[in-house]
Amino acid sequence: MFQGSIPALVTPFKNGAVDFDAFDALVERQIAGGSSALVPVGTTGETSTLSQDEHKAVVERCVSVAAGRVPVIAGAGANATAEAVELVRHAKTVGADAALVVCPYYNRPDQRGMEAHFRAINDAVQMPVFLYNVPGRTIVDLAPDTVGRLAQLPNVIGIKDATADLSRVAAHKKLAGEGAQFIQLSGEDGTALGHRAHGGTGCISVTANVAPEACAAMHAAVDDGDWNTAREIDAALNDLHAALFASPSPGPAKYALSRLGLCTEDVRLPILPPDDAVKAQIDAAMERAGVSA
Repeated sequence: MFQGSIPALVTPFKNGAVDFDAFDALVERQIAGGSSALVPVGTTGETSTLSQDEHKAVVERCVSVAAGRVPVIAGAGANATAEAVELVRHAKTVGADAALVVCPYYNRPDQRGMEAHFRAINDAVQMPVFLYNVPGRTIVDLAPDTVGRLAQLPNVIGIKDATADLSRVAAHKKLAGEGAQFIQLSGEDGTALGHRAHGGTGCISVTANVAPEACAAMHAAVDDGDWNTAREIDAALNDLHAALFASPSPGPAKYALSRLGLCTEDVRLPILPPDDAVKAQIDAAMERAGVSA
């Protein structure tokens, strides 16, 4: 159910507000392009600058437009446990299939604090939850031992790992229990293929916003055991993976989508659109990847 190419959707803006018409079109494009699930209001969806009402409205809209055609993994993280519980509960109420819950940021909890955070969410809402470990943004790192303990909870079904440490796939599998159905998703496009080779099942992807068909095809090739094709596709996307992080995300992704006529490049402060040099890098990477309007 949760495998393959899963875009971390941007939240398009127009005149300072969420552009729901553009969002609907982005969801339809992803489904048509072969994406296997959708993640609204994750980091790429600028959740940190959305109001809570906007956050909830985007999740609800994604569920409504997807209409059961693909699963929806709703971004539901917060650095306050009570707020995270509220967002997970809302995601369940509106019909999302799972919640993606990031490690608490800014507070800098230790392993005990993070474990308590996720246990509280598990206990409060009966809904599938993916842990989300992204130390580059949260400063804290959810250690494999902690992941292993959390994997024993009934509602914790997997992890989005954005550490780019491929050795963790085997470590998580061992610590979760060899027979456990613990789903491991990459959170880093540049190493997504390697993550699959180590036993991961898919990637929650920024690049899939721009190149959904190619990202889906790469994962489909892996599923078919066609590693040569998977490597060829990954090589074609490699420059795009880098370009989409050449300035703070999701500025580059939104610029690329604006080039395709799919949304404006508007972001919310403190993020800014990419400068001209980065735009030129994105343009070149899109051309090499074969992405055009």
